[in-house]
Amino acid sequence: MDRQLALAEVEKRIENKNLVKHMLAVEAVMKSLAAYFGENEDEWALAGLIHDIDLGEVKDDMSLHSKRGAEIAAGLGASEDVCRAILVHNSAHGILPESRMEKALFCSDPITGLITAAALVRPDKKLACVEAKSVSKRFKEKSFAAGANREQIAACSDLGLELDEFIRISLGAMQAVASDLGL
Repeated sequence: MDRQLALAEVEKRIENKNLVKHMLAVEAVMKSLAAYFGENEDEWALAGLIHDIDLGEVKDDMSLHSKRGAEIAAGLGASEDVCRAILVHNSAHGILPESRMEKALFCSDPITGLITAAALVRPDKKLACVEAKSVSKRFKEKSFAAGANREQIAACSDLGLELDEFIRISLGAMQAVASDLGL
């Protein structure tokens, strides 16, 4: 599946520009993780880019979210691996991530929210000034970016990554696309 087609589908289906930016952030993190592990960067990035493609349709119905997303992804020609990663990134279904890509998407989804919040509390509201150690410190503050599921982020250990290393990789990935994220 071509990235331009995937991005066009995301922009067609998702009206909320902040959600599109979130999906771009997860795409960047997934691509960096794929590079780190020597995996297929295009496939992993695609999983990140389209992981929430169904939210314009299913809204807040978490019982449908990611099931419908996996169906949409399959219809767009995404691989079975990408479709399954999309399906299992929503813990509401009770399906545990098994493959490395699935585990990566599961923990990448919430880390982008934590990092974005860390940028937005800075006076300049820019990712360039955010340091990994400050994100690690904010991780411990449960009330900060409370929607960023800490347990899901900590599942980076299932990839063999220490939390600080995962934060470093994720922050670097988001900083590389900061202009696309408006940060």
